[in-house]
Amino acid sequence: MRLFVAVVPPDDVLDDLEEHVEPRREAGPEIRWTDRHQWHVTLAFLGAVPEARLDDLTEALARSAARRDPLVLQLAGAGAFPNPYAARVLWTGVDVVRGDLGAVAGGIRRASTSAGATPDGTRFHPHLTLGRFHHPTEATRWIRSLDAWEGPAWRVDHLVLVESHLGEGRGRRPRYEVLAELPLRA
Repeated sequence: MRLFVAVVPPDDVLDDLEEHVEPRREAGPEIRWTDRHQWHVTLAFLGAVPEARLDDLTEALARSAARRDPLVLQLAGAGAFPNPYAARVLWTGVDVVRGDLGAVAGGIRRASTSAGATPDGTRFHPHLTLGRFHHPTEATRWIRSLDAWEGPAWRVDHLVLVESHLGEGRGRRPRYEVLAELPLRA
């Protein structure tokens, strides 16, 4: 099973983002734009996890989430990985209005490791992927066109454990299936 833990923004936030991004899709054939149903903020990418570990993993993640207070987040701005001059990924950022998203992500990563599902070693950089360039691209015009946008803030009261089914979505993109909701402290 290919798994990750994420925050999925609510529909009103996704509506606002989609309204901002949609006119740019036509102008960007060099970008493979992500579909709305793929929009999320990854807290921990776990990669391949044996199905036999799923119950223990879900329990460990639920305990970790339950120790953390709800967050208030806002999507805003834009950037590119690995950098704007050889971009492969175009993203919008995540501003923390209230809470400690880094602590939530850190707790989820530690819980995953303790359950035998070690996350990838990349540094946590909260973002929502908007698209992927077909080849390394100078992306400053894209960043400028998206950077001034700020979406509405929203309260995060749960995280999700998601299975990614590679090549099963539209255009051979991944299809995501939520396996568990992980409530934050009430």
